[in-house]
Amino acid sequence: MATTADDRVSVSLTVNGTDHELDLDSRVTLLDALRDELGLTGTKKGCDQGACGACTVALDGTRRLSCLTLAAQCDDREVTTVEGLGTDGEPHPVQEAFVRHDAFQCGYCTPGQIMSAVCLLDEGRTGSDEEIREQMSGNLCRCGAYSNIVAAIREVAENA
Repeated sequence: MATTADDRVSVSLTVNGTDHELDLDSRVTLLDALRDELGLTGTKKGCDQGACGACTVALDGTRRLSCLTLAAQCDDREVTTVEGLGTDGEPHPVQEAFVRHDAFQCGYCTPGQIMSAVCLLDEGRTGSDEEIREQMSGNLCRCGAYSNIVAAIREVAENA
């Protein structure tokens, strides 16, 4: 990361397997860089305060609220967004399970829910439904699809 004139920074990111060189204001969040600079609008801006989880992405494989993370903090790091899940038109198993279990209603929180679920499965934090609920507690669903979300995650965990 190099600082340029007028509080700008050059940031190198790998997003969904593709390298990007960005020249950004040093105050730009990862969320805004993804949406405004890279056109990846799957990551949602919900509360912009880190309270809802709609902006959850994986940063080096770890859940991260992109609205609270400066893009400059992600220099030389790997970001995965919901657009980066699955391959060759095949949805990720969590995405398929969300559809099977109707784990969404309006869909606004779904990308963050899915990214958080993928990371918690990778972390191995699916020992019980209570543990899944606890680990997903940072992702709010105003429509109340929580039981279906837990069922979708449970199914993927049991089939892993």
